[in-house]
This record gives sequence, C-alpha cells and structure tokens, in this order.
Amino acid sequence: MRTRLALLLWMAGPDAPQLCATPFFHAAAAAAMDVEVEIHFASRSVLLLVDGVAAKLYAGGDETMSVYEHMQQAARHGARFYACSDALAASGIHRTALIPEATGVAGAVAFVERALDPQWSTLVF
Repeated sequence: MRTRLALLLWMAGPDAPQLCATPFFHAAAAAAMDVEVEIHFASRSVLLLVDGVAAKLYAGGDETMSVYEHMQQAARHGARFYACSDALAASGIHRTALIPEATGVAGAVAFVERALDPQWSTLVF
C-alpha cells in the first residue's frame, strides 16, 4: 500500500466554493490514516491560501464549516500545503499574505515529480 498522496487543486478555488471541501476531506482522511499528504495549489486555487479568503467561503448550503475550517482540519491531521510559485506571481500574491498553514512554495515540477514517483498516489481536483 502506498503511504504518500499528493493532491493538485486546480479547479477548486474561490470562484467555485462548492468544489472546495472535498479535497480537504480526502486529505484529512488520508493523513488520519498515517499517509503523508501534500496539497498543491495551482492556478486560482492559490487564492485559497491568502489569509481571509477561504474563511469567507462555504462549500454548500450548510454554513456550519467554512472552507478554511476544512483546510485547518486537513492541516491538523498533517497535510502540508504548497502554493504554486507561478500562480502566486500571476496573482500578485506575496508569500507573507498566506495563511499560517501554508507550508511553502512548489511549482509544477514538484507535483509532476510526485505523479511520476511510484511511491506517491495523486488526485486532481
């Protein structure tokens, strides 16, 4: 059984909050199973890492848990969050504007390496 999982968030972003909870459910579940989890935020999903953005978003009609709270749950279980360096630059976002849960910056090559490594499984949202 593989014990490493990399998720790529591409379509899940502030423009589509209904798509934002599921990736973090999967990340939290995998991390709770002692799987090493990385979440790579690409394109407009990188905006979820900007402090205050995800806290105002809800994935559905039930507003009991914000997208940020889902993100925090995944992080508490050990998931690490990586912002795409190109997406940050394209959006004019400086690393200092990111939430405390943001682990670092990793570009496309980092995710592709995960996808090509037989020790890693990958999911794209």
